Formats: sequence, structure tokens, C-alpha cells
Amino acid sequence: MNDYLVRGMTMDGFVKVVAIRSTGIVQRAAQIHGTTPNATAALGRALTACSMMGNMQKVDNGSMTLQIRGGGPIGTITCVSDPVGNVRGTVTEAKVPLVEKFPGKLDVGATVGVDGTLTVIRDLQMKEPYIGSIPLVSGEIGDDVTAYFAQSEQTPTACALGVLVDRDQSVKVAGGYLIQLLPGAPEETVDALERGIKRAGAVTAMLESGLTPEDILGQVCGELGVVFMETTEVCYKCYCSRDRVTSALISLGREELEEIRGEGKRFPVECQFCDTVYSFTPEDVAELLKNI
Repeated sequence: MNDYLVRGMTMDGFVKVVAIRSTGIVQRAAQIHGTTPNATAALGRALTACSMMGNMQKVDNGSMTLQIRGGGPIGTITCVSDPVGNVRGTVTEAKVPLVEKFPGKLDVGATVGVDGTLTVIRDLQMKEPYIGSIPLVSGEIGDDVTAYFAQSEQTPTACALGVLVDRDQSVKVAGGYLIQLLPGAPEETVDALERGIKRAGAVTAMLESGLTPEDILGQVCGELGVVFMETTEVCYKCYCSRDRVTSALISLGREELEEIRGEGKRFPVECQFCDTVYSFTPEDVAELLKNI
């Protein structure tokens, strides 16, 4: 089954909702970066949140970057989503040690750390991007995204994320939901959501039992009901190209390029987000020098 996200609204019109199945996205990221289970879970949660947040922007040719620096062993997590929700990501350290809260439950908070920030960079195709940053709350990522919307964008939000890594280190299930109250939402709507979130329980358990993103939103919104407005297939997608890498090499400047050419051997450049390697010969570098 392909990954997809679904967007909608509660029937009273006071709550925006989005949910995603991201199993394939997280599995592809784990394959590219060779992550150990804790890193897979942390990166997977960030990719899942970033996909939903990017899709919610709805700005043609825009993008959204989610960056988490918590001081934990994983270092920095960076994820980028396009306006559809296709997403890519990377971590500083993919081979982090196994840390569990209890047997069978990975401790993502310990992997990410809490001594740092969550930063969102929204490229809205304007002169300058919008940048918002908050101190991390728990390092569990879902809690931190919830806090980001409340503090930086003044939008009451609930975000829940889940990644289940199987015994063979493959990704068994991954996904999440994000719900936001609109201005004027009555107290009874808030109460109904709180009851629904508590009743629904953990995202991982719902996904493992076979629930779809639509089912999950139905569980969370409960008596409020949901009207689904859009279903979109999403995937792990990198936008790197040889032209972009060439531009990056040119930006290094003449002195560094002269050193690279002087070594007289192929110069490989690997994309940080995917497993594509672009190779440049000394002759290629000489051509770049002509363009400076």
C-alpha cells in the first residue's frame, strides 16, 4: 500500500485535521541512511510531521523545513517537505545506540535530547522565509510540534506520531495525525476532542491494528464527525540534480576548485538526503573553473 495523507474538517467546522500513513517514507529513509532503530524512529517521526505540515501550507513551489537540535546522540534532524507532502530528511548520526523506555519501547526523547530547539522554516515564495523556533519540550517530536504551533503560531494543536521498528529493523508501521482548532471553537468541541484523543490512544497501536488515516481521524474526532476533503499520495522524494550540485561546487570558489582539480582524480559528491552520488572528473572541474 502506498503512503498517503488525508485532510479534512470536523462536521461543526471548528477543527482542521490531517493524518498520514508514512511507512514507506520512513523505510526509504532508513534504507538510505542506514539508521539504527532509535534513529529510524526519531527521523521517521520528524519526516511524518514534516510531510503533514508541508501539505498544510498549500503554497505553489514553496517548501517547509523542520529542524530539530536536542543535544542527544542523533545530533541534528533535518527534514524538508514540498507543498504536496513529499518529504526528505537526514540526521547527523545514523548509528545511535539502542535506548528503551521499557522492553519493546524505543526512547526517542533520549535519542533526540531536550537541550535545544525545534525550528520551522517556511518558504512561502516571498522575499524572506518565515522562521519560527521554540525550546524543545520532550524530544519526542509530537509534543514538540504541538508546542511549536501553540507558541510560535498561536494555534491550539494536537500532534501524535508513531514509528514501529520490527525485530529485523525494518519499519513495520509509521504515521500520525495533526489536528488544529480554528478561531471561535466552543468549549464543547475542545472537550469532545480531548475525549477522542484519550480514547484513540497511541498512533502506533492504531496503525498496527490495521487502521487507515481516515479511521484514525474518525477515532480521534469521535462524536464530532469528519468530512474528508482531500487524499494525496506522498513519498520520500529528493530534488537533487547534477545541475544543483554543479552550482554548489561553483559556490566553493576558485581556490577550492583548483585544489580539487589538482588532485587529478574523480571527485564524488553525495547528496545528504538520498543515496545519489555525482562524480566529477578533473576535466569537469576545469569546466567549472571557466564559469567562475
